[in-house]
Amino acid sequence: MSTSVVVTGVGVTAPNGLGTEEFWAATRDGRSGIGPVKRFDAEGYPAKLAGEVPGFVAVDHLPGRLIPQTDHMTRLALVAADWALEDAGVTPDEWEQFDMGVVTASSSGGFEFGGNELQKLWSKGGQYVSAYQSFAWFYAVNTGQISIRNGMKGPSGVVVSDQAGGLDAVAQARRQIRKGSRLIVSGGVDGSICPWGWIAQIAAGRLSTSDDPDVAFRPFAADATGYVPGEGGALLILEDAASARARGAKVYGEIAGYGSTFDPRPGSGREPGLKRAIEIALADAELAPSDIDVVFADAAAVPELDRIEAAAISGVFGPRGVPVTAPKTMTGRLYSGAASLDTAAALLSIRDGVIPPTTNVAPAPEYDLDLVTGQARTATVDAALVLARGYGGFNSAMVVRRVAE
Repeated sequence: MSTSVVVTGVGVTAPNGLGTEEFWAATRDGRSGIGPVKRFDAEGYPAKLAGEVPGFVAVDHLPGRLIPQTDHMTRLALVAADWALEDAGVTPDEWEQFDMGVVTASSSGGFEFGGNELQKLWSKGGQYVSAYQSFAWFYAVNTGQISIRNGMKGPSGVVVSDQAGGLDAVAQARRQIRKGSRLIVSGGVDGSICPWGWIAQIAAGRLSTSDDPDVAFRPFAADATGYVPGEGGALLILEDAASARARGAKVYGEIAGYGSTFDPRPGSGREPGLKRAIEIALADAELAPSDIDVVFADAAAVPELDRIEAAAISGVFGPRGVPVTAPKTMTGRLYSGAASLDTAAALLSIRDGVIPPTTNVAPAPEYDLDLVTGQARTATVDAALVLARGYGGFNSAMVVRRVAE
């Protein structure tokens, strides 16, 4: 029998709430963190809205010596890790160093560091680090800084699969727990709200250019025109269930199932891979579609991608066969941080018996989804499915479920 892997701690830095409970209260109430970009002057760009983490002052949370060594995303990740460990009741100094590891995801956060290096190049006498070095640095730095700060010398790594990375990292952490690690810090904190990152995102052609936060990001709507980017995410503490039980830890839920696929080559005539990823995750969890109480959608707000996701959900659960929600309409898409934040929200839904709403969306009838809109829906949630897709064809699905007391 495979080792049961559970979540015992959650740390959140999100655009609609700094800290897990602040984020969750805002999400339940339908309060958005999307607004005009503040981290740089976006006036000359076609896209001017983002989800930015509010009220974050690094020196209030981290030692001063770390500030010059890190960028904005890394500071958010370090704080999220601190909060997740505290929530789990874990004091790293009291654990064996090789029993603890870190597996995180990254996608686009290196743009900020790279942009800063370009600014140095432009300035007189500046030093320059290549773009490749900047991305390599960022992909490693979140994991490295968290592990160094907390003395974690167990299995560690970084998963890079764009916006599917938040689930893929948690899945890799589950593998490491099953191989014998006691505890892994996992998830994603990401974003690239900076001039260089902005240009790269606009070039992909999927950003909303609306200036109205109430209509800019509307997945599954007939008039969806793209998504709003954001920053932040969630880090989770994963443990072997028996070990967590032995130390009396509270448990949010179990990472019960996972599946990933890659879309076929365009023009091949084969169907997209998301439906198959869902089926793999359900089989891994040994659950039937009827056992799932809510789906946290990827919610691209790009009509073709929305159509594919709706078809996958309906293909597995039947038309309007399961409640679907996309709380990222309140945060924006956080790249590799998005799916781990949705996973945190799914675990909190299980804890509190409530499905958060998808805000500002009137779903198009042709999608045939039971989209939770307007306000939160009270419901018993024993198992939730989280979906994520990355640019270029990555598909991931994860099942989290309640653990019997």
